[in-house]
Amino acid sequence: MSLSDPVGDTTHFLSDDSEGEEPGVRPGQEEESPSGVSVNRARLTVAVLFYINLLNYMDRFTVAGVLPDIENYFGISDGNSGLLQTVFVCSYMLLAPCFGYLGDRYNRKWIMLVGISFWSLVTLASSYTPKNSFWALLLTRGLVGVGEASYSTIAPTIIADLYVKEKRTVMLSVFYFAIPVGSGLGYIVGSSVDKLAGDWHWALRVTPGLGLLAVLMLLFVVKEPKRGGVEARPEHQLQRTSWLADMKSLSRNWSFMLSTFGFTAVAFVTGSLALWAPTFLYRAGIFTGEKPPCVSANCDNSDSLYFGIVTCVTGVLGVTSGMLVSRSLRKRTQRADPLVCAAGLLLSAPFLFLAIVFAQSSTVATYVFIFLGETFLSMNWAIVADILLYVVVPTRRSTAAAFQIVLSHCLGDAGSPYLIGVVSRISIMDSYLWQFRSLQVSLMLCSFVAVVGGGFFLATALFIEGDRNRADNYSPSGEEGYSTDDEPIVVPRSGRSTKVPVSSVLI
Repeated sequence: MSLSDPVGDTTHFLSDDSEGEEPGVRPGQEEESPSGVSVNRARLTVAVLFYINLLNYMDRFTVAGVLPDIENYFGISDGNSGLLQTVFVCSYMLLAPCFGYLGDRYNRKWIMLVGISFWSLVTLASSYTPKNSFWALLLTRGLVGVGEASYSTIAPTIIADLYVKEKRTVMLSVFYFAIPVGSGLGYIVGSSVDKLAGDWHWALRVTPGLGLLAVLMLLFVVKEPKRGGVEARPEHQLQRTSWLADMKSLSRNWSFMLSTFGFTAVAFVTGSLALWAPTFLYRAGIFTGEKPPCVSANCDNSDSLYFGIVTCVTGVLGVTSGMLVSRSLRKRTQRADPLVCAAGLLLSAPFLFLAIVFAQSSTVATYVFIFLGETFLSMNWAIVADILLYVVVPTRRSTAAAFQIVLSHCLGDAGSPYLIGVVSRISIMDSYLWQFRSLQVSLMLCSFVAVVGGGFFLATALFIEGDRNRADNYSPSGEEGYSTDDEPIVVPRSGRSTKVPVSSVLI
């Protein structure tokens, strides 16, 4: 059976159905859903995926939490510091299509197991980088992206195969709580461990140990669900197409494309703030005289701790409010999701701008505006994922998720931290005043990008109804490469239903 053929009766170690059994009720067993996974197992699966996603984002932003120490340790500039995030994101986005292709065709659980194990080992290795080998830290951070790409492209599609409609939205919201909460914990854990151990290297040794626990939980708790089994058109009624055909179809899906461009703006802003906000707040403290300059081995990372707490709280509030507002508006219009995303970005822009401006005069006002800006920005996470899942058919979702990751990171947070760092280096004087001013001016770009992203989501609202209906009523015969003459029909044979081409019946 070729990779592009529909799922057959035979299975192998990496096949989708290697763990699947026919749903049914046995003595002492709970009735399973059409996904092949029981209700309790499905909830545990979401919990495990949430935990792993939490670790992913903790690891990403632990580096940002100790960035002043890393700059001082290696003696590097803002531009080189920005490369740490850029190298990671570039590796992550370039490998996402590979894992998206595999995730649509092979057992997703085993792909994630290998990826998370590799990610944990490489993260541990990065914590032993010597002082004169900044290139080694860049290399290991790039390899971390390999492991994370294997997870982020696949995990949401598993949730999509466990739940539909409102339950899917709720579970995706739970899953995406991990992004802001994990990011905030990265700052908190990084700065706290650095302070306790007196060495920033120890901050990178926390998540690898927790990653081993994640591997065990994934191995013994998570069960591979049947693709599309809980939906009206399960996978055995759909035909897999080639990767080129998948990409051609996705490029014509305006809701998917426009929401991806909108999400690119979210990635640009969050990527910039994630790496540079604690450093900016620290330099603002030096500018106002509240903090001394960093001249020793251990810098004052209290702003990383505070920013981490703010990120955790705003993430929970943002994702929750986005979900609740969207659910309420869906009763009035099917365009609710992109409209809520647009409102979140457009409202975040002025508050982020005010936070950057007020940093030179009031620390309290700065944190208040950051709180409001990040809350509105976080409204997008779960909703964007939900849009992708209901405008794309089940057999293309991993590919669609991978494409969204590539585009949003390529034009978003792959280059934004480095771009902000490069612009920050353009100053006429080398002083603490100009270090603060130059970074302040460069971060103002985030507000402009947020407004542009809001425009893309408003455009998405124009196409969302039609694209969702097309996905719900998808038929392979309606696409190029399939003939309407070969539309499958049901012919009784010995009391069983058998699908055969129409042409074979007419001959």
